[in-house]
Amino acid sequence: MDTQRRNLAKLLSLGALFPGQAAYSLNTILESIDTDSNSDISKQLLQDLGKKGIEKLFKKAVVYDGLIISRNWDENSFQALAKSGYTGFNASVDSGNLKKALKNLNHWQQIIKDNPDRLLLTKSTNDIITAKKEDKVAVMLGFQSSRMLEQSIENLDTLYEAGMRWMQLTYNSRNFIGDGSTERTNAGLSDYGLEVVERMNELGIIIDLSHCGKQTTNDGIAFSKSPVSINHSMCEALHKNHPRSKTDEQIRAMADKGGIIGIICLGYMIGPNLGTDTTLETYVDHIDHAVKIGGIDNVGVAADFAVQGLEATGATRENWYVPRLTRFKPSYKVQWPPWIPELDKPDRYLQVAKILDKRGYSTGDIEKILGQNWIRFNKEVLKS
Repeated sequence: MDTQRRNLAKLLSLGALFPGQAAYSLNTILESIDTDSNSDISKQLLQDLGKKGIEKLFKKAVVYDGLIISRNWDENSFQALAKSGYTGFNASVDSGNLKKALKNLNHWQQIIKDNPDRLLLTKSTNDIITAKKEDKVAVMLGFQSSRMLEQSIENLDTLYEAGMRWMQLTYNSRNFIGDGSTERTNAGLSDYGLEVVERMNELGIIIDLSHCGKQTTNDGIAFSKSPVSINHSMCEALHKNHPRSKTDEQIRAMADKGGIIGIICLGYMIGPNLGTDTTLETYVDHIDHAVKIGGIDNVGVAADFAVQGLEATGATRENWYVPRLTRFKPSYKVQWPPWIPELDKPDRYLQVAKILDKRGYSTGDIEKILGQNWIRFNKEVLKS
């Protein structure tokens, strides 16, 4: 009984059940406690305490997703959101052209207005903090394309006034700003693209480079006066020759200017052999590598699908995989099924937090990766 009390006192004194207070991972704390066959506390019990500690940490943390596909939002989306632990997310809004983009921004703002007890429109970092305090979810509206600019710099102002706070410079193919990740050529930013970057900096619109080609990514980092985001991507060092991955040099350059990379949860983006060599552990390998190259303050998380996951939204081989064989070039290496099971559920980042703890990340560093890094980044870029 004395051994039991000593072990409990040691565990609690290190702050394992009060995340953010100790500079140790919960797993490291548990491993530091000696147990033997005569102890009244088994290792299993200690592991259970550690599990509760991670759950406490997760509940306390700001959890921010770098990219959620927000089309067809319905009550199922809200139910998944309630299970997710999210504090906020970047919503990918349909673009197409200016008229469609403005209509969809308005549609999303109406969803937020109709659900004031559950959602909060995000135009500044303070909105994310407020959402956490009020047990709501902050939604930052933006686009994975710049087509809706219709070659007009002035339309950036129009979209900003309508609520847009982030924009990807290109999707996979070339546009008037620069080349996308699967374009045959590798041109960087055009003169018009440089004007777009400059105006986005002035307005306080986040520049995203996730789908940009290599030179466009390099130019976006180099010419932006503000930090840039790569809000849903992965490390080229771990998944080589994928057009959507970012090199160590790009991750380092992005981080040196205060940017952030959100590691994408979409399984086939993480590795070539889903279900065997590519697992939840592989996902955290990408986080590990990005932290090693870019630093602990410049890495976050990102889904790139609906909150509830792909399988829950009815993705099948016929309606999801087959169309992508023609929409994307072979270099995209699309697989079926495309998901890592633990990440295709609303509580995906709780599972990530458990692995981060297992690998020895401190509670503070886990909180940074889950969402605090997005808070830091947004504070530097957003003007309002």
